[in-house]
Amino acid sequence: MPRSNISKANPSPTSIPPVLTGVAGEYFVAAELSRRGYIASISLRNTRGIDILATNQAATRSITIQCKTNQSGARSWMLSEKSEDFFAPDHYYVFVALGPATERPRFHIVPSETVAKFITDSHQRWLRAPGKGGRQHIDSAMRNFKDPNDTYLDRWDLLGL
Repeated sequence: MPRSNISKANPSPTSIPPVLTGVAGEYFVAAELSRRGYIASISLRNTRGIDILATNQAATRSITIQCKTNQSGARSWMLSEKSEDFFAPDHYYVFVALGPATERPRFHIVPSETVAKFITDSHQRWLRAPGKGGRQHIDSAMRNFKDPNDTYLDRWDLLGL
């Protein structure tokens, strides 16, 4: 019988595969939108940069959402360099910090333009800063978005639905 990462003392998994982390984040965001009275549809897997289409009940405003999820509950999420150029006035990121399975996830809601500017600027600062031993950093396609002061925590109002 395969070993599980679930113990009798702790019935919640200590970690889940990355693909399940992302799926969990999308479903948590869709559920939270529904709980707030909006209509949320999770997109097909091959939809570039869009995980959820959301609209108000009157169908007078629709937006797209990209979800990024971490298991640790940290206020930091990884993105690719493609996110620097993928933004629009009605496109948003919802960054999900899952944390322990016994607690409610935290949601950070950020306009895509804000994310694009943040990751572009922070990556350029990182490239200019000396690395270990004073060596120059080697460019990478990875980007990092952070919300250390919880500026965007539960800012569902930014969606304008």
